[in-house]
Amino acid sequence: MFDDISGKYDFLNRLLSLGIDRGWRKKVRKALSANNHSRILDVATGTADLAIELSKIKDSDITGIDISAGMLKKGDEKIARAGLNKQIRLQLADSENLPFGDAEFDAVTVAFGVRNFENLQAGIKEMLRVIKPGGHLYILEFSKPQNRIFSGLYWFYFKKVLPGVGKLVSSSVNAYSYLPRSVAAFPEGTEFAGIVKDCGAKSVLIKPLTFGVSSLYICEK
Repeated sequence: MFDDISGKYDFLNRLLSLGIDRGWRKKVRKALSANNHSRILDVATGTADLAIELSKIKDSDITGIDISAGMLKKGDEKIARAGLNKQIRLQLADSENLPFGDAEFDAVTVAFGVRNFENLQAGIKEMLRVIKPGGHLYILEFSKPQNRIFSGLYWFYFKKVLPGVGKLVSSSVNAYSYLPRSVAAFPEGTEFAGIVKDCGAKSVLIKPLTFGVSSLYICEK
């Protein structure tokens, strides 16, 4: 599915989020900068949007992994255009079976990817495994607004508008109808934080973004 939409993925992200997704990624970068992380693994990196944003951190060294070869191809093209080949490396890999040693990274990031894990707990445990003690896992993921009025508008857009526009632009029947279904089914807030703690995190800080449309989870190992 992600191979099929890779050519239109970035354009649709900007269009369907009204550009707000860029601000969310900046929040992740600022959180990493505050904790002085430099050796970073970006899981489910896709077309490397977050990896490229994280390259603005001084002395950062970034590895991005994804299971979609199509998305990685687009990411490599963007990295080459930006002249970031020495700072960012992308490779094909499974987030639930990471090809890295224990405690290899200062931090691991994943933006809008954990809800796609086949086995959520296995993926979280793998990400925590490769983080150094005292390092952090940063998870940026969609959540569900709690304000009744805003929530109604949000779900109307998510279920009625977004799938139609996504299908029209990407020609994918399933990709943008899958998105609202996956968000509706995914645990969030304190429930998700509890899952991360059960997987081995010492603490989890939850930061709702844009009225709760998405949330940033900062998890200490």
